[in-house]
This record gives sequence, C-alpha cells and structure tokens, in this order.
Amino acid sequence: MYDTEYKRKFLVVIDETEECDRALTFAAFRVKRTGGTVVLVTVIPKPEFIGMGVEDVLRAEAVEEAERNLDARLARIKEIGDVRAESVIREGNGPEQIEQLIDKDHGIAILVLAASKSTEGPGPLVTHFAARANALPIPLTIVPGRMSDEEIIAIC
Repeated sequence: MYDTEYKRKFLVVIDETEECDRALTFAAFRVKRTGGTVVLVTVIPKPEFIGMGVEDVLRAEAVEEAERNLDARLARIKEIGDVRAESVIREGNGPEQIEQLIDKDHGIAILVLAASKSTEGPGPLVTHFAARANALPIPLTIVPGRMSDEEIIAIC
C-alpha cells in the first residue's frame, strides 16, 4: 500500500542575496502545485573566540537576524498560498551544514539554489554544489537569477 500524501521536501538556502528569492519562489510554487514541504535553512557563521561571553552575544544577534530573515521568507510563502514550510537555523560552514542537513533529513529530496545575476559567476553556493553534484544524494535545481516571478510560475 502506498502513502497517498506526497512528502517530498525542497530545501532552499536563505541568505541576504537577491537570488535566494528566486529559489524560494520556485520551490514554493512547485510545492503548491505538486505537494510537499519547503524547508528554509539559514546558516550562521560560528563566532570567533573573543572571550568574556562576547561570542554568546554575537551568536544571539546572528540568530535573531536569521529568525527575522526567515520570518520574512515565511510571510512570502504564506502570500503564495497553501504551502507547508519548515525553517532551520544551523551554525558553522554553510556548505557543510547544508550537506549535514540533507544527510539527516531523509525527506529532503531536492536542493534548490538560484544563480547570481553577476557576471563574476553563479555565486559561491551554486559553484560549490554544482562541482559536487555527483556526490549529492539528491538532485540539485538551479534557478536562473534573472527569471521573473511570472517566468518561474510558468515552469512550475
């Protein structure tokens, strides 16, 4: 007997880049159409050891900023419609933490990134994961950073 509820998760990295909105839009509209969940992950850097509890303050500020950023993206998903969403904050090296999350959560089926509009390249995460695509246990979807919402919706 098959489970009739579609549980595939689309993982989207949330940061301060413009292109992360392209990846979020793609994943949210795809989930709206096909079912599943959008998982938003933000990775904050580990504060350097400074002493006297300063790193705790820096960590707390970074988590607070990450939560604000995630809340704004969750509000965007709510505007799109009936889309399940989860959010995760990890600390450490971005690509390492993303790979560990993929390994830990077996429901994550697709990593969605968006390429930068910059002429200097597609961006560090796209470059990293494209080079490791054969090592990933899931497909990698790269959304062109220049796509409009309408163009993204049309292909979802």
